[in-house]
Amino acid sequence: MPINQTIREKVYTTPLIDTHEHLIEESIRLAGPKPGGRLPCDDWAYLFYHYSLSDLTSAGMTPQENARLFSMEADAEEKWRIFEPYFDRCRNTGYFQAVLHTIRGLFDEDRVDATSVGRITEKMRSGVQKGFYEEIIRRRSNVESCQVNSLEGPLFMETEYPTLLYQDLSFVAMSTGLDLPKLSAESGLPAETLDQWHGIIDWYFDRYGAKAVAVKNQSAYSRRLNYENIPKEAAAPLFARHAKGEKLSEGEMKAVQDHLFRYCVQKATDYDLPVKLHTGYYAGANSMPLERLRQNAGDLCPILRDFPKTKFVLMHIGYPYQDEFIALGKGYTNAYIDLCWAWIISPVASVRFLKEFLTTAPASKLFTFGGDYVTAETVYGHSKIARMGIAQALTELVDEGWMTEREALATAERIMRGNAYEVFTRLKE
Repeated sequence: MPINQTIREKVYTTPLIDTHEHLIEESIRLAGPKPGGRLPCDDWAYLFYHYSLSDLTSAGMTPQENARLFSMEADAEEKWRIFEPYFDRCRNTGYFQAVLHTIRGLFDEDRVDATSVGRITEKMRSGVQKGFYEEIIRRRSNVESCQVNSLEGPLFMETEYPTLLYQDLSFVAMSTGLDLPKLSAESGLPAETLDQWHGIIDWYFDRYGAKAVAVKNQSAYSRRLNYENIPKEAAAPLFARHAKGEKLSEGEMKAVQDHLFRYCVQKATDYDLPVKLHTGYYAGANSMPLERLRQNAGDLCPILRDFPKTKFVLMHIGYPYQDEFIALGKGYTNAYIDLCWAWIISPVASVRFLKEFLTTAPASKLFTFGGDYVTAETVYGHSKIARMGIAQALTELVDEGWMTEREALATAERIMRGNAYEVFTRLKE
């Protein structure tokens, strides 16, 4: 089915609000590769490092090949010899398509092969200069701003580009990860009692709450999202034992986490910060507990009910159980669903999801793009796939009689940027 050209023009010219990235700071890129860090190499292979590596592993790449491919020791040609057989197996996936769009659009190379990888490397390296994030994200990708959940260490990154890279405040270490030494040292406060830990959480919100665009928690990687309402009186003695180094039972530790998660959600609500929660698919390979993922949507219902004033952003559409998340977006006033990452996990499923959501739930409950990348260049490729999918979904809805063209154009504006301005109030400042 051909894409409606009026819709296509609207979708491709409307700036996106990017609601989820893990971008490292530009200064880290400028400083060059560092073994064991988020920038292991700076040649063409780096474009296939984040997410594409998962497909390479799934397709059979060995750990030894992986280490060599993303090292600084191997040259471009040797890396291609390692990469080539796996490229043929994986080039069909959304992860790989995003990189191929990047290579075509940013580096003007139509192919990835033995003859082009050297040129791609030269063009990448020559482009890494002060201000290149602004060039790639705003000018080339037409992304108005990004919201970054930094993986570089701090719970809140004091970024070099505060109006381009808005920052989430991570509360995993405050609640589920419980990193007592780190947070106590950073705040200068003791962490021996639950009251003291509450004080540390308060300190982080007092310090960063007015700067953050949202709070973020990815505890779904390690446990179910069934955070029960555990009163302070029940959690306090358990926390004190944990702080002394005693090993708690699984149920006891869950009770502490449950209490602290809800405490952090209430603090976020007090600061008018949306709460972003990882749901659904896992990054990486060979670690996908589908039984637990299947429970995410149901586990969230009590949280959505108990915090009616809190805006919850449920990320990655809960893939591969996305139908349940359409029901949450339709059924709960405070539930917003985010297509971040989903476009490259499964482009076709994301088109189908967008169509089903827009004929089921209020259009105001949806965000349609987050690159979810560490690498800035691949935000470009992911944004291309997202725009293709949005244009296709809206065209099909019009052609099938579910929307008029005029309604589709207004919907594009809303889901690509309007909803973000309504929900993430910091963007209006």
